[in-house]
Amino acid sequence: MHRILIVEDDLVIAGAIKQNIEAWNCQARCVKDFKNIMEEFDDFEPDLVLLDIGLPFFNGYYWCTRIRAVSNVPIIFISSASDNMNIVMAMNMGGDDFIAKPFDLTVLMAKVQALLRRAYDFSGQMPVLEHMGAVLNVNDASLTYGGEKIDLTKNEFRILQILLENKGRVVSRDDIMVKLWETDSFVDENTLTVNVARLRKKLEAYGLKDFIRTKKGMGYLVE
Repeated sequence: MHRILIVEDDLVIAGAIKQNIEAWNCQARCVKDFKNIMEEFDDFEPDLVLLDIGLPFFNGYYWCTRIRAVSNVPIIFISSASDNMNIVMAMNMGGDDFIAKPFDLTVLMAKVQALLRRAYDFSGQMPVLEHMGAVLNVNDASLTYGGEKIDLTKNEFRILQILLENKGRVVSRDDIMVKLWETDSFVDENTLTVNVARLRKKLEAYGLKDFIRTKKGMGYLVE
């Protein structure tokens, strides 16, 4: 079930969008604290963001920049300011699409679904995996957090990818080793332990403490 974050300060419009999204079997959340949008973004970990331009405190361009510093999640701008300058600005700031108010909810959902398909479903694998503000790009094997790139070895990347793809579930050490063998990397018990320890140390150095948890006798977990 895809998660969509609605950043819209008009409660009537936000409520209508949320209701319509949920009718299409997606999970939706409306931002409540417009001073701390990134906190709600990090907590919800959305697959797509609907972002108004005219917002209290800081405009949508500002928040788009903040989101783009940590995430490649698709962003659709929604705004009554639909002149060419605003549309071009929205795209240049990192937006993926723009829909002008007033809009038809059916058209909005068609755009949302098309963008979700392009971003996630078409390849059969999500190109971007996110947790706690850390973004793992499967296409180029990169990890970014707080605008900084964290260098990973091939095995560290694969371990993190496996855990993020199973977020909220314990992955056994055996399952991880089998997955690594599939990529022609021979990994035994000791090698896996060393790789996980080094990965944790790297993550902690960037402030991602307890990103990977150990379930004794079971395996590892990202929760």
